[in-house]
Amino acid sequence: MTMDLIITGLHNETDRIRVFDLSTADGSPLPDYEAGAHLTFDLGDKGTRSYSLIDWAQDAAGAAYRIAVQREDGGTGGSRAMHALTVGTKIAATPPKNDFGVEDHTGPAVLLGGGIGITPLISMATTLQRTGRPFALHYAGRSRDVMGFLEPLSQDFSDQLTCHPDDETPLDLTALMATLTLDTHLYICGPKGMIDAARNAASAASLPDAQVHLELFSTPQAEDGDTAFEVEVASTGEVYVIPPGKSIIDVLEENGLDLMYDCQRGDCGICQTDVVSGTPDHRDVVLSDAEKASGDVMQICVSRAKSARLVLDL
Repeated sequence: MTMDLIITGLHNETDRIRVFDLSTADGSPLPDYEAGAHLTFDLGDKGTRSYSLIDWAQDAAGAAYRIAVQREDGGTGGSRAMHALTVGTKIAATPPKNDFGVEDHTGPAVLLGGGIGITPLISMATTLQRTGRPFALHYAGRSRDVMGFLEPLSQDFSDQLTCHPDDETPLDLTALMATLTLDTHLYICGPKGMIDAARNAASAASLPDAQVHLELFSTPQAEDGDTAFEVEVASTGEVYVIPPGKSIIDVLEENGLDLMYDCQRGDCGICQTDVVSGTPDHRDVVLSDAEKASGDVMQICVSRAKSARLVLDL
């Protein structure tokens, strides 16, 4: 199911980040959403791309959807295609989906964003502020000139915001995790390296895994040295070759299998599949180190194989 949207406003937040305002093409009301939700856009031959919805404290509820797209010049072209769009362009998108919502908990929340991963956390901070729940917002980036939304973040969340530009006051994850109480819920969105490091620091600080919530801001790219491998579907015995540059989901769907998945980034867990035999090459941020080491399950949207063949419980 998709809906037709129209771009009603555009502005550049930084040299690489463009902000889009979107309304329904027919003027009908926009579906409601909760903090952490995203839209998935159909970009034709560039595939689909998902972007978090941004809700600011000063925004009029339901007036428009707002997303931010960071141009990745070395990527597969989806972000460049989005940046080429103009005001008045119609574009198809799914209704809002949410794999990264604010949990119902009584303890404080700590929101940690890296780069463009700040976008879903803006909505979370807005929701927490509106409901009077305690939170802290930490924003890391290479330098202030590439960190978007610094001015409105400082205006709306001045008492909760701490910025960590790498060239000024780099993020110290060990020190940050040492400040967390055991009833804190930690929400992390950013590049995989930051997520992995933050998750390890949280574990070392004895924060329960169930209180650490994750979302990648981009789809993992192919790695140097990726090679083809085989996937055998246990229920039928059919074998498919997964080439470099395509995911297990890509190939199985091309061959008519009906699969459950959402994010295609390795952070929502919906595509998790049991491994009957073979050795996965885990590239998600969902599984714990122990789950990855066991090799019993994998996220088939991003992970690949270290063995020549995987037999999957599909």
